[in-house]
Amino acid sequence: MDQAAVVGAQLKAAGQKVAVAESSSGGLISAALLSVPGASAYYLGGGVVYTPKARVMLMDIPKEALAGMRSASEPYAMLLARTVRERFAATWGVSETGAAGPTGNGYGDAAGHTCVAISGPIEFVTTIETGSDDREANMRAFAAAALELLAKASA
Repeated sequence: MDQAAVVGAQLKAAGQKVAVAESSSGGLISAALLSVPGASAYYLGGGVVYTPKARVMLMDIPKEALAGMRSASEPYAMLLARTVRERFAATWGVSETGAAGPTGNGYGDAAGHTCVAISGPIEFVTTIETGSDDREANMRAFAAAALELLAKASA
């Protein structure tokens, strides 16, 4: 939450807006950003894009855009970040997609694997491997990584 307060202050000071598309962090990125008083000055919205159906219903990403791409990958994380930024007309789009645990995902990624991305005036994507199968700890680590990435980019 301390990290979200720093990010919130940065976004407010710059007059910037953010939208979030997250998966295995289960809404913790949005919850952290919204825990800061005055979040309505910078938080536009987002969604938990946990399933293919949620991706269709919330993000409206055409199947063609997913060709050769799999979930829980850097290209997919960047696609989510770009899409949520565009759909909300935000300065920044933030995304996270991975496997919280206690088991891995159907793509062969181990628990503790996620990709986080930001899209805005600059773009960046990275893969995080916690090496843990602790679902709750991974969810928190994934959210923290996304907030850290946004803090660095929006500074």
